[in-house]
Amino acid sequence: MFRLRLIPDHTDIPFLRLRRGFFIFSATLIVLSIVLLFAKGLNFGIDFEGGILIEVGTEQKADIAGMRATLGDLGLGEVSLQEFGNETDVLIRVERQPGDAEAQQAAITIVRNALEKSFGSGLTYRRTEFVGPKVGAELIQAGIIAMVLSIALMLVYIWFRFELPFAIGAIIALMHDVILTLGMFALFGLEFNLAIVAAILLIVGYSMNDTVVVYDRVRENLRKYKKMPLIELLNVSVNDTLSRTVMTSLTTLLALAALLIFGGEVIRDFTIAMIWGVVVGTYSSVFIAAAALMTVKPGTGTNVVASGFGAAERTKSKDGIEDDAALQRFASLPAPDDEDGDEDEDEDGAPPEPDAGGSRASRRASSSRARRNKRRRRKR
Repeated sequence: MFRLRLIPDHTDIPFLRLRRGFFIFSATLIVLSIVLLFAKGLNFGIDFEGGILIEVGTEQKADIAGMRATLGDLGLGEVSLQEFGNETDVLIRVERQPGDAEAQQAAITIVRNALEKSFGSGLTYRRTEFVGPKVGAELIQAGIIAMVLSIALMLVYIWFRFELPFAIGAIIALMHDVILTLGMFALFGLEFNLAIVAAILLIVGYSMNDTVVVYDRVRENLRKYKKMPLIELLNVSVNDTLSRTVMTSLTTLLALAALLIFGGEVIRDFTIAMIWGVVVGTYSSVFIAAAALMTVKPGTGTNVVASGFGAAERTKSKDGIEDDAALQRFASLPAPDDEDGDEDEDEDGAPPEPDAGGSRASRRASSSRARRNKRRRRKR
């Protein structure tokens, strides 16, 4: 049976040896994004800038494309339309007009007259609202709080699931993705509204999912390869999860491409944000998240040397019984009963002499070996 494999099962790409180049590349993009945010700013939509909301009902299925073309020629600035509830309800958003309430009322009158002229008098106006700049500022504040809170909760989640160095690496990758997404919107002047805030939150979740997959393999390999250098262990972990990461991203991009082509104008900016987020999220999971662990140095969990977070030379097991919980549990076990009733005796009837030196655990282990050897000799 033919199986499509874009990425081989066992790859050996030296991602971590190229980490400095990728760090420089990412740092450059982050700096450029921050400069664009301060110099050019975001193109805030009606949700944040304020404007006019008109809910219109039609007798038949609404011709949204025709309405958009009609209202777009009125010179009222940004106008957006979308279905609201069902196919006969349309929500119209019009950019806030310069001036006071009278200017906003005049814009509403112009919109109504244009719609009645093009689509007849069968329209019903169910709601007309004006969103002022104060409400827009509150929405901006709520969006910032949502993004900061989501990143903070991700930090706590990774901290409890893994350990603090993993959480720091994950937050570095998340901040990388969010800043680059905001920079892309500032560069191309795409409309930034509440839907884009939702897209950024989805990007945070998607990127975190990819990062957790990589980190889970890193944690598994830290326990498995005690003496492997950290840079090689991280590189093995990234290569182990590379096929899964790439295939997941490609299938997600296929679905988003369908939305971009067939979804229409309403969700175009949202889809663009998601596509960009999947690309940068995959990039950060492979090239940034694991490489960040080279700086924060994760440990290996239990039974590690107390000299701090761990490169490979710090992960050897402790030999002293007072430092090893496994040896303590073994030493506290009762001695097993002899199968033949005389296992404490040697072949000539004398009991084996335990080693006078060493810990209790080592003496018990030596005695167990002697009894096993005695049983083997009897079977012969």
